[in-house]
Parts: sequence; C-alpha cells; structure tokens
Amino acid sequence: MSLLRHFATVGAATLASRVLGFVRDAMMAAVLGAGPVADAFVVAFRLPNLFRRLFAEGAFNSAFVPLFGRALEEEGEARARQVAGEIASGMLFVLVILLALAEIAMPAVVWLLAPGFLEDPAKFDLTVLMSRITFPYLLFMSMLALVAGILNTYHRFAAAAFAPVMLNVVMIAALAGIVMSGVVEERQIGLILCIGVSVAGVVQLAVVLWDLKRLGFRLSLPRPRLTPAVRRLVVLGIPGLIAGGITQINIVVGQVIASAQASANALLYYADRLYQLPLGVIGIAIGVVLLPSLTRQLRAGEDAQFQKTLNGAMELSFALTLPASVALVVIPDEIVSVLFGRGAFDAAAVSGTAAALAAFSFGLPAYVLNKVFSPGYFAREDTKTPMWFAGLSAAVNVILSLVLFPTLAHVGIALATTVAGWVNALALGLVLWRRGHFEPDLGVLRKIGLLALASLVMGVGVHLAAGLLSGVLAGPSLAVRVGALGVLVAGGVGLFALLAQVTGAADLLGLVRQIRQRRRRAG
Repeated sequence: MSLLRHFATVGAATLASRVLGFVRDAMMAAVLGAGPVADAFVVAFRLPNLFRRLFAEGAFNSAFVPLFGRALEEEGEARARQVAGEIASGMLFVLVILLALAEIAMPAVVWLLAPGFLEDPAKFDLTVLMSRITFPYLLFMSMLALVAGILNTYHRFAAAAFAPVMLNVVMIAALAGIVMSGVVEERQIGLILCIGVSVAGVVQLAVVLWDLKRLGFRLSLPRPRLTPAVRRLVVLGIPGLIAGGITQINIVVGQVIASAQASANALLYYADRLYQLPLGVIGIAIGVVLLPSLTRQLRAGEDAQFQKTLNGAMELSFALTLPASVALVVIPDEIVSVLFGRGAFDAAAVSGTAAALAAFSFGLPAYVLNKVFSPGYFAREDTKTPMWFAGLSAAVNVILSLVLFPTLAHVGIALATTVAGWVNALALGLVLWRRGHFEPDLGVLRKIGLLALASLVMGVGVHLAAGLLSGVLAGPSLAVRVGALGVLVAGGVGLFALLAQVTGAADLLGLVRQIRQRRRRAG
C-alpha cells in the first residue's frame, strides 16, 4: 500500500499537470493552429525538453538515484550530502558550458533536428531564435532533476511531482495575456510563449528547492572537481544517456523525418500530448517511485520484496494502460475534435492528429513497461544492458520511419515509434527474466490476460456509445461536446471497472476497503 500510495501521489500530480497541459495546448491550438509558427515553436519547445529527458531524467536520474541511495544507506547522511554537492557542482559547470555552446551553434542544432525547415528560410530563422530563448530551460530542469532525486530517495515525492504543474500555469497565464491584450500576429505570440517556457523553468526549480529546505537538506556547491562520485556518475550515466532516453531518441528521429512534410511536426506534437496523458500519469509515477524503492530493497537484501514490487508495478501498469490504449485507438477522432477542434485548428488538423494518436496508442503499454523494467537494471547500477536494447530499438525506429513515411506520412512515424517501444520493452523484460532478476508471478500474468479481455470488451462498448453520441459530439456547443466526451470516458471507465471486478482481473472493492481501513487507522 505504501508503494501504491506513492504511485497515487505522483500520478495525481502528473494528472493535474496533464490536464492543465490540455488547457494550454487547446489555447495554443486556437491561436496558432498547425501552421509554420506552430511548427517552429514545437521544435523550439522540444529542444530543451529533449536534452532534459536525455540528460536529466534519463542518464542522470538512472545513475544518480542508485549512487545517492547507496551513499545514504551504507555511509550515512553526511557522506550523501557530500556526494550530492560534488555532483551538483560538476553538473552546473557542465550545463553552463553546454548552454553557451548551444546558443552559439543553434543554427546547426536546428538544422540537425529539423533539416526540412531549410526550404523555408523565414521558418528556419524563427526556429533558431525561439530555440535560443527556450534552451535555458534545460539548466533549470537539470538542477531540478538532481534535487528531485534527493527528495525521492527520502520518499518525498509531492513537490517534485507537482513542479511540472507550474510550467502549464505559467504558459496558460502567458496565453491568457495574449488573448486579453489582443495580440494576433503569430510570430509575436510564438516568441511570448518561448519566454514563458524559460520563466516557468525558474518557477519549477524554486518549488523543489523550497521542499529541500523543508527537509533540512543543505546542498553545498564546492569547486567543480572530478571526484570518485562524479567519475562513477559519468560511468553509469553514459550508457543511461541512451537507455533512459529511448523514447526521446525516437521522437527526434520522427521530428527530423517529419520536417519534410508541412505541419507534420505540429500534428505529431498534438497527438503526442494526448497519449502523454496516460503515459505521463502512469509511466512517470511508476518510474519515479520504483527506482528508489527497488534500490533500497536490493541494498537491504530484501529479494522477495524486490520481486513483489516489480510484479506489482507490472500488474498496475497493465491495469492502467490497457484500457487507456484501447480507448485512444477506438475514439481518437472524437477526442481530438472536442479538445482541439476550434479556431485555427481545422478539420484537416483534427483528422491528421487523430490518425497519429491511434498509431501512438498501440504502444502505450510498451512505453510504461520500459519504466517498469529499466529500474530493475538501474537498481543494480547496470546501465549498459538497457543501452544496447535502446540502440536496437532506435535502429528499428529509424528503419521503419524511413520505410513507412513515403506512404503513410506522419502516421508512419508514429507507428514506427510504437513498434520500437515494444522491441525495447520485450528485450528488457526477457533478459531481466533470463538473468534471474525478475520472476513473473503466474497469478499476475493471469490477471493481465483478464485485464486485456476486459479492455477489449470495454472498447466495443465505447465504440457503440460513441456512435450513439456522434451528433452531440459534433454539435455547435463546446460545453455540450465536452460533457458528452466526459460521459463517454466515464462510461468506459465504469464498464472496465465492472468487467475487471467480475472477471477477477482486479479486486477494486478490496482495494477500496483497504484504503478506508488505512484512513480509519490514521484517524
């Protein structure tokens, strides 16, 4: 229950962030649509986030949390503080240099990530300018990742989980200011949004630093040196750079290829934002909570608990992703139309985004399984094995994207990303099992099969209900359309919960009783 409670904390925070993200993206779609400025902003926004997920959340997090956790468990808090300070100092030094080099070489960076933009010099130049404005976001988010790693090791998940909410709060405030001030020139709107991104980075970092102060953990910054702790972080982090950032590598490949098609990057971005809701709520929650928990269990010699935690995370990931994946595949047009279909976001943009969303959604369980299996390696300070699987997955993604793009356009890129995700997840799970580090529980596997059956039946029900509500979902009133979509989603959730309970796939009533009992004992 403790692990589930931590999942719930991080999941709730991520859900709040994703809901606000929808509000942000819906406002942005209305004022920018899927035109050239939107294309430029998407690349500029993804650039610092790419490096953040590769370095901060990927390589750094997979290496730092086990390293810091070992120092805390085996050498005490004083040594853990010293390790954190040495790593923070070295990280800040490297980030400042990287930031300076990137600002100077930004035209080359944009050319690498979006070579197709060269055909439109105005669009290319705007993307370079926007990227220079947004790139400092990387510095703030990388330092946030370090502070969050410290907090998570102490099982303080709330502040780090809620920090991303502030990005959307700042961006929504910027968009609201744009609307109220009457700014209509798209280039100006794009530049204001880019400034909002960097301002949001400062606000997010302040949130976790405030919680670190509440914890009483003083983070000092000595002179940057290549200490044994920093050297070990680099050794672990280089393989993790690839392993932890496989999804981002695949997205970049898609972005480079998609730059040859007008509006493709914008369409993929909006689709990505939609399937990132369940992926973020579930995958991020599991990844954040699982690694420090597995690391501590491994160091304490609690092998049975280690296996129980890993199996429980796998069961939970399927229970949450299978119904979400089926729903997104069954009603993508209805979802995209209601959430984004207004203003500059026309019918063609709705259709293109919905097709990409359906393609992405087939891979949702795989993306979350990557978050489940990867900590099984990282907890043992093994970042090399996932690196090889990440390389294999990236190769599959590149080949399939190039093969499918000429006939399926941007949808082919989404399908390639999905297949690559499944290749990575299956390789991680199989080798973890072959090494004896993961023992699948037969009861859990049986429940996963029942969850898949319940999800498919729910999908049929949602499809039929969507047909009955088609007139309302396409009506002129936005409030009525949102309400109808809400009824459709709630009905699907209710049907799945009923099927899961009846088939024995999940004991939801028992879970509710446990939560009530814990609350009574706490009270």
